[in-house]
Amino acid sequence: MADQLNVLVICGSLRKRSYNAALVRALPPLAPPEMKLIDAPPYDTIPLYNHDLQEASGFPAPVEDLAAAIRKADGLLIVSPEYNWSIPGPLKNAIDWMSRMKDQPFKEKPVAIQSASQGVLGASRMQYHLRQVLASVNAFVFGTPEIFISLAQTKFDKESLELTDQPTKDIIKLQLAAFAKFIVRVRD
Repeated sequence: MADQLNVLVICGSLRKRSYNAALVRALPPLAPPEMKLIDAPPYDTIPLYNHDLQEASGFPAPVEDLAAAIRKADGLLIVSPEYNWSIPGPLKNAIDWMSRMKDQPFKEKPVAIQSASQGVLGASRMQYHLRQVLASVNAFVFGTPEIFISLAQTKFDKESLELTDQPTKDIIKLQLAAFAKFIVRVRD
């Protein structure tokens, strides 16, 4: 696997000090050498999806920017918390906007998912819902190993939010290495 794999990383939390944002920051040294992780363009200013708005004005610039970044990437990694047992609204809204595009950015795009939560389920319900949504836009969702970081407050340093739990780092390394192989299989 000599080629560099560009993987776009979307954080489902807009909060800088969230455990999921901290997880995104922890990923680069855990990725295999051939994988370059790229931060997604911001999506926090995307208006709520409304077909009337789409017809009147087209797709907002942040939607176009995010879609273009997804299309350009070899794969996509979504790292997200769970809000009310599901996908955070801003992330779902961004997906809803892009799902209306003729040149579907998610179509046959390899996607891996990670989540961190202070609860014992590690945001598993969000991942279940996100997998359903991604299937609807014809993404190729990566299977295992899965990353559900439960009790995140015990696995990240309280002040720096650095990921300190070695078993968590180890499983993330395994997932990213397996995801790199998955991307190559899908692409070839």
